[in-house]
Amino acid sequence: MGKIKENSTNNINRQYIHECDLTYAVCKIGGRWKLLILDKLKGGKLRFSELRKSITGITERMLTLQLRELEKEHLIKRTVYAEVPPRVDYELTAIARELIPIWNELSKWGGKHRELVQEPTHAEN
Repeated sequence: MGKIKENSTNNINRQYIHECDLTYAVCKIGGRWKLLILDKLKGGKLRFSELRKSITGITERMLTLQLRELEKEHLIKRTVYAEVPPRVDYELTAIARELIPIWNELSKWGGKHRELVQEPTHAEN
């Protein structure tokens, strides 16, 4: 993959967006799968296969990519055990555990919003 030009619009926008702490945070946990993966790990360590089985619709490749990104961002810890066959566990880091009450509240909000927009006669405000 090529290097992004320093003066490209995409790069300038990325720098601007990351000046805002809220937007920076959303970029770290945003996307289709990241919060779901983090939520599955809130109960403790899980192996790759356990994560894969617990998340309907995610491919092995996508799970691998998302786990790598989350590890790179220090939101999950990957532990490889020197066993045959190799065993790998994933768990939340301390900074990621701080997000649990936040994503629980976000989930409540999501449920309320879903009900609101799914009501056949909801009023537009």
